[in-house]
Amino acid sequence: MMMMLRRLLRKRWVLGVVFGLSLIYFLTSTFKQEERTIKDRTLLEVRDSDHRIPWKVRFNLGNSSRQITQCRNSIQGKTLLTDELGYVCERNDLLVNGCCNVNAPSTRQYICKSCLANGCCSIYEYCVSCCLQPDKQPLLERFLNRAAEGFSNLFTAVEDHFELCLAKCRTSSQSVQHENTYRNPQAKYCYGESPPELLPI
Repeated sequence: MMMMLRRLLRKRWVLGVVFGLSLIYFLTSTFKQEERTIKDRTLLEVRDSDHRIPWKVRFNLGNSSRQITQCRNSIQGKTLLTDELGYVCERNDLLVNGCCNVNAPSTRQYICKSCLANGCCSIYEYCVSCCLQPDKQPLLERFLNRAAEGFSNLFTAVEDHFELCLAKCRTSSQSVQHENTYRNPQAKYCYGESPPELLPI
């Protein structure tokens, strides 16, 4: 059986058929992928400049009478966390419900401690807290209206002010130059409209 299979594979026409079928499979897969890419590009181009994506962001206008039983928080910080109400606290001051303990001495709301005037901060949690300030709503709405074209896939998943600030403060392509160096290593988390200032090397 093995001997017969070896003889069959040595024949040129069998190798030609195998090669031809492989080539056909490769070409059809490539064309299908190209069709999907063209369709995605066309969908983005069909939107005219006046059409705005219906953003679902709800801004927290600082209504402290709202009762919160559970809080989402920034989770990732080693020592600091920011909850969805804009409070920054140490990890050990986080309550069981995910909210910062507002009675802890180090807990502060809407703190912009490491942030520059352009909205870029050196600490992620302070960036999120500063971004959550109610007076940042016009700035964020301008950003959303402009981002509707370029970053629609990223920001259409954003549901509210907190999620927008979490996404906006993460380092992005605006924070780097040449894809491998921060424009400003001391202020790389930005919620503002402008990228970080380029520091001389």
